[in-house]
Amino acid sequence: MKKILTYGTFDLLHYGHINLLKRAKELGDYLIVGLSTDEFNAQKHKEAYHSFEHRKLILEAIRYVDLVIPESNWGQKVDDVKKYDVDIFVMGDDWKGKFDFLKDYCQVVYLPRTVGISTTKIKRDLYSMKK
Repeated sequence: MKKILTYGTFDLLHYGHINLLKRAKELGDYLIVGLSTDEFNAQKHKEAYHSFEHRKLILEAIRYVDLVIPESNWGQKVDDVKKYDVDIFVMGDDWKGKFDFLKDYCQVVYLPRTVGISTTKIKRDLYSMKK
């Protein structure tokens, strides 16, 4: 069984997230999603609209996702790759090169983002509508 691992906040779920998860799952048999905890988001100066528990519930309902694990710090990726016997680490291509250190442990794949959509864009659009 080929295991895939990706990470993210997955707030304000949109079709770009679904595209990424679908393409990640197509690379293997079992998709693990490391979901940023609320505390980790605070360390990154990010604030999610939905709580960790709600984002986890949403992700677990997506047919491409087999397991959701908490992401609580930047340094846990190597440990997660080893712990879950991961074959392929996947991230959006806006992170290209940032996780190449994982190539010592598994294959690293950067997938193109879906053009025209992002959580940041949704938040920006909603904010501008309020004005």
